[in-house]
Amino acid sequence: MENNQIYINTDGGSRGNPGPAAIGIVFSDINEKQIYGYKEYIGEATNNEAEYSAILKALEILAKSQWLVQNNASHNSVVCRLDSQLVVEQINGRFKIKQDHLRVFVDKIRGLISALKLNISFIYVPREQNKAADKLVNEALDAELR
Repeated sequence: MENNQIYINTDGGSRGNPGPAAIGIVFSDINEKQIYGYKEYIGEATNNEAEYSAILKALEILAKSQWLVQNNASHNSVVCRLDSQLVVEQINGRFKIKQDHLRVFVDKIRGLISALKLNISFIYVPREQNKAADKLVNEALDAELR
């Protein structure tokens, strides 16, 4: 494993499907030390739209990150961890995307991946391993819905 590997845990959720939705993102280093956390209320969305929005935002943050500037980007590895197996498999091209509006998300994600020129992988993790990102989703929703 490379020393300059970064982990990005993302989560998106809605209360109701569709309903009020939010995203949570946690960047961690190779030692699982949190580098950065991000949460945002995104308005009305489905669970899948929120999951895709979280990944897209995480990649946008990564693109603007000082982490890339401080390291030789050509040797960096990024592992995106999600608790939505459907979204992981659709991004990885193993599951068909049946809804056109979700295909737009995947196209944008793939475009960002290409522009970043990093080794980026997407893996499924059980919900228990995504608690920090899930917590941020709920904090954003609770703050908005108070």
